[in-house]
Amino acid sequence: MLLKILLPAEVMMEQEVKKIVAEAENGSFCLMPNHIDFTATLAPGIFSYELTSGGQELLAMDVGTLVKKGSEVLVSTRNAVRAPDLGKLKQVVVQQYDILDEREKLVRSASAKLEASLIRRFVELK
Repeated sequence: MLLKILLPAEVMMEQEVKKIVAEAENGSFCLMPNHIDFTATLAPGIFSYELTSGGQELLAMDVGTLVKKGSEVLVSTRNAVRAPDLGKLKQVVVQQYDILDEREKLVRSASAKLEASLIRRFVELK
């Protein structure tokens, strides 16, 4: 099967795989090459796949959509990070969330300043 992971701004990966394990809203499932075509809404969690050359890789994935049609599997998600094992994956995810948390704080601060400025100007218009 050809697995493509699609992010909003890029194709994260395109890889031949022989098995996929993903987490949907109603539980986890496994895809093999002869599986029937279908779509699924993916829940945030661990997404794993087995390479045709051997070995397994892991992704921490945000919500997304999986579409299997024939031998092609497309996964569209807002964010995903790859790591060779669960320990490293946890470390990468924690770093990503720390970066996002810092950005969120900056956005909230800028928003509060804009709001205060807008209120101040309305008061001055009296």
